[in-house]
Amino acid sequence: MTTPFVHLRVHTEYSLVDGLVRLKPLIKATAERGMPALAVTDEANLFGLVKFYRGAQGAGLKPIIGADLWLANPFDEGHPFRLTLLAMNDVGYRNLTELISRGWMEGQRQGRALLDRAWVFEQSEGLIALSGARDGEIGRHLLSDHRDEARALLDEWNAAFPGRFYLELVRTGRPLEEECVHLSVALATETGTPVVATNDVRFLERDDFWAHETRVSIGEGRALDDSRRERRYTEEQYLKSPEEMADLFSDIPAALENSLMIAARCSVDVRLGEIFLPEFEIPEGMTQDEFFRKVSHDGLTERLDFLFPAERYPRDGAEYAEIDARYRKRLDFELDIIIQMGFPGYFLIVMDFIQWAKDNNVPVGPGRGSGAGSLVAYAQKITDLDPLEYDLLFERFLNPERVSMPDFDVDFCMEKRDRVIEYVADRYGRNAVSQIVTFGTMAAKAVVRDVARAQGRPYSLGDKLSKLIPFEVGMTLAKAIEQEPALKEFIDNDDEARKSGRWQSSWRGSPAAPASTPAAWSSPPPSSPTLHRCCATRRAMAWSFSSTRTTSRRPGWSSSTSWACGP
Repeated sequence: MTTPFVHLRVHTEYSLVDGLVRLKPLIKATAERGMPALAVTDEANLFGLVKFYRGAQGAGLKPIIGADLWLANPFDEGHPFRLTLLAMNDVGYRNLTELISRGWMEGQRQGRALLDRAWVFEQSEGLIALSGARDGEIGRHLLSDHRDEARALLDEWNAAFPGRFYLELVRTGRPLEEECVHLSVALATETGTPVVATNDVRFLERDDFWAHETRVSIGEGRALDDSRRERRYTEEQYLKSPEEMADLFSDIPAALENSLMIAARCSVDVRLGEIFLPEFEIPEGMTQDEFFRKVSHDGLTERLDFLFPAERYPRDGAEYAEIDARYRKRLDFELDIIIQMGFPGYFLIVMDFIQWAKDNNVPVGPGRGSGAGSLVAYAQKITDLDPLEYDLLFERFLNPERVSMPDFDVDFCMEKRDRVIEYVADRYGRNAVSQIVTFGTMAAKAVVRDVARAQGRPYSLGDKLSKLIPFEVGMTLAKAIEQEPALKEFIDNDDEARKSGRWQSSWRGSPAAPASTPAAWSSPPPSSPTLHRCCATRRAMAWSFSSTRTTSRRPGWSSSTSWACGP
């Protein structure tokens, strides 16, 4: 019989410097090991939420949404406390995302998003809190022999999270862990606070430990054998089976049972595939659809006056009547489809900020991509290409048989692009406009250099390995060895080269660092209940969305209207 247990603290590849777990293998391994649910708790972000949520549901697992967070230490800013929050319901999910946002926006210190304890207490509804074990606020006080202070803190946490606060127990062989377990169990017995076991997972299998250590050391800019490098992890922090966890906590079975109880309490319904748009202000007395038709027909009249001037095409002549009828027929065809699909607001918003850019001396490209096939876009001056003249198909842009969010690729002068974003933020509210996150990933050519450096190998070794790997998207070391005989021969005959290539496959392609893409931004309504920022850098903000689209940049231009709208 399978021992009941659920992992409630797992860092994936989206914990960008200390997680090595790919989501797809993680979900597969969890299901194969007989666990009914799984929590992903990346560090102060929800980057992997949608991928995890969809994958877990597809595998028959219950996805638990959470995050590992840092709690500000008022006595030592450089050593914050660990806290794990898990969303029980939609209210908890909203509170979690808002807390993460606040940490990045108001509490960011030295690249970390720090939370004030008061913020957490204010937004505790719908959340389950795990104490953070030896790195948590209570654990640190227990280990410092401040038992009374630890008891007082526990009372505060229990009051803020009634029936939803758990003392976390971890046994991964790190210093002071076992002492913290015994002290926590004693405090739990004294106060009636439940305990729960976690394994603070950072990699999938035990054999992945050194690959993980290599990645961490690269992030720290130190070699693996550097005596100054803090050893924060052990080879025990892999995704253990329920049976392994049962052996580990055979003396505290309630800690395992409570993991299952917590999983049963967490049920968040993430609304995927819904489209949210800001409200475009419509003149009084008109509906959005009516206004949309009016500005489109008025705009087409202006375009036709320019394309077919009255002095050459008399307005009462048969030739102009035929031209006008042909354009109006195409326009009404597109308008009907756009209205049927519910996208007039999107067109009006794009029309508005493009017109503002043109009125304020921001160079705007003429249009490209499938959006150039829309006569409505041409009439509204979103594009400057006549789709009828060039026989461009509207159906490539919008097709009623395949409903999807339209996507205009609009090029702005990169030097003045920020002015357009400022305008949109001012018009629709700064809480509703954001850059969309993008990730750089670890490519094989770069990975072998980094691994060689982390292992203390000569620079020339990493450089030679990198130069022997073909420059190709999706290239792996294994594929390169098959394609390049010189690389295979070098690795076969060089022990150091063989060691440097051993672990790179574990994390090639993993996200390396978040950034705000220069090619996309988003503007959902500020009142939307399920959209919240989840990360912010000093220069830009990133939202967690169910759908993102990005486009490539052109020299001197920045494409800025690939929209991502969804919870």
